Amino acid sequence: MKPEQLPLLNSVSAPAIHPDGTKAVVAVTRPDFDADSYVGQLWSVPLDTTKHPRRITRGFRDTSPAFSPDGLVLAFLRCDPDGKPQLFVVEAAGGEPQRITDQHAGVGTFTWAHDSHRIVFTSRVPEPGRYGTVDGVTSGSEDARFIAVNQYRLNGIGYLADQRQQLFIVDVPELGGEPAVIPRGRAAHEKPQEKVSGVPKARQVTFGDADHEAPVFSADGSHVYFVGALHDRRDDDLVTSIYRVAVTGGDPEAVHPAGAGLQTVTGVRQSANGEWLFFSAQDLGASGRDFVARNAVLYAMPSAGGDAVALTDVEHLDISGPLEPSGPDSVLVLNTALGSVELLDVTASGSITPLVHGPRVVTGATVAANGEIAVSYLDASTAGDVASLERGELRLLTDFSAALRNNSRVAEPLDFHAESGDGHLVHGWVVLPDGPGPHPVLLAIHGGPFSQYTGAFFDEAQVYAAAGYAVVMCNPRGSAGYGQAHGRAIKERMGTVDMQDVTAFLESALSTFTTLDKENLGIMGGSYGGFLTAWIIAHDHRFNGAIVERGFLDPVSFSGSSDIGWFFGGEYTGGTPAQLEAQSPMAVATEVKTPTLVIHSENDLRCPIEQGQRYYATLKDNGAETALLVFPGEDHELSRSGTPHHRKQRFEHILGWWARHLPSFLNRVED
Repeated sequence: MKPEQLPLLNSVSAPAIHPDGTKAVVAVTRPDFDADSYVGQLWSVPLDTTKHPRRITRGFRDTSPAFSPDGLVLAFLRCDPDGKPQLFVVEAAGGEPQRITDQHAGVGTFTWAHDSHRIVFTSRVPEPGRYGTVDGVTSGSEDARFIAVNQYRLNGIGYLADQRQQLFIVDVPELGGEPAVIPRGRAAHEKPQEKVSGVPKARQVTFGDADHEAPVFSADGSHVYFVGALHDRRDDDLVTSIYRVAVTGGDPEAVHPAGAGLQTVTGVRQSANGEWLFFSAQDLGASGRDFVARNAVLYAMPSAGGDAVALTDVEHLDISGPLEPSGPDSVLVLNTALGSVELLDVTASGSITPLVHGPRVVTGATVAANGEIAVSYLDASTAGDVASLERGELRLLTDFSAALRNNSRVAEPLDFHAESGDGHLVHGWVVLPDGPGPHPVLLAIHGGPFSQYTGAFFDEAQVYAAAGYAVVMCNPRGSAGYGQAHGRAIKERMGTVDMQDVTAFLESALSTFTTLDKENLGIMGGSYGGFLTAWIIAHDHRFNGAIVERGFLDPVSFSGSSDIGWFFGGEYTGGTPAQLEAQSPMAVATEVKTPTLVIHSENDLRCPIEQGQRYYATLKDNGAETALLVFPGEDHELSRSGTPHHRKQRFEHILGWWARHLPSFLNRVED
């Protein structure tokens, strides 16, 4: 894969399956260089393999499909090139989509009511005079912000207090009839303002000074459950809880499971029979802040109230959405495990049935009324596809990565285990380029740190392999998917066993794969991976070059500049000056001799640009060969969701750095 082939990467959303089980609908989205944005439409995917998938919408970017429970209407989000995503509905049998929201800040997530006549959605509500609510008042001319709290910004969003995320309910209009007529002339003055656009008026049902997340209707449709932090100490901890609010509005009511400790609740869903409330949550310890490497657990509690029972093992399973009802008293969930993401079916009694496992990453699943299950996933050969589940096996229904495979070589990641210095087993992969070698080697380190590499398609590894590099990547201690103790092993010990694990994995790969060039090594990583890269090159000088991207580089200044600085460093490194210095790449930057490219984005609020700027300045002052690459308008997610032009340019600069400092047969500076 070449950088210019980014538009071949088709990402596939979670599927929406029709209640009759005959078809699923997914959003297929890709980078587009001409638009310098992400474009995509909805595709209908028959579960009958004798029929072919087809594109069913023609918007600029159509996403998040969801069928009404009665199967008559398909709802989705549509975003114009210069607009915000709005909610649209269309008859399930086909027709012209109808817009049903007109939110200034756009629509976030949404969920149908069981009666198929209402939808609850999230939307940020900007304070008057900000975010373009008043013509002529730009961001630079807005009123000053008076800040007296810890939690006031979030990467990718910006300031929070003046644009809180609220819940709205909109009635879905009758489809198939005559479209609304926009009043003109004297009639325009006689009609209520909300009818002028022909868009239904959504009702705001929450108004609190906090973000309201993950809304779902109760089984009887009388309330909306959601997740939020509405408690008094919400600025001093990471606790989020379950609440419910009447569909007619009013004060939200906290839903407190009996005996529950301090938790971050991440999702909630009532069972199909209305008897149980399923929710996923992570323990936060006595402080309400100890988030480090906490596995999420699936719980069930009676809807009428009572004890919450843990349905999954906190040590070995790490649960995430979709909490999709799969039966009267069961839900589908995802589980991060051993470099993969599995699909599990879990009942309120605690029975767990693995549905999809092995070397793939499940991204979504949904169940029809007749029991048919549609799954979206990635594996080594696809950036996203859809399958149905039949007698425990996946039956492929799409091939959205065919153009990618036909126009480039997709290198298969080779599963590999290595023993660390203390005997700990480290899991990872080696991606080899074409040719007999010897191949220069790139040691890639993931961010997080509580995340994981997988064996699924990874554009970065493919681009580097296509340029002639062997890519070595692993999940050291601190990573997710190998048990909670594995993840918490680096708490207040960053740069210890994690460094030991990645270097041991590299050395084992070099001795096992004979086509790897032991004398020509590079190292690179982003976010926490930037931290560990910077830490390693201050202690290990074997590398020809390094790339430190969006790094967590100085825990001291990070605490005051990052959106998560008020808690992250204190929990991961510990809060004493001695602890901060003992785990600070900035404190040992004077020891770096490796040529180092520092990459950062101007709008990064997670690892603010001052981290990269100060690290670059320190290297330069101490005579190390270095350069700083800065991307305007981008945030912490540049490599994953930055503009297509910037993502391509980033790859080109990275390959340019390696061409100078770690040339391969296919990537070198021409004389």
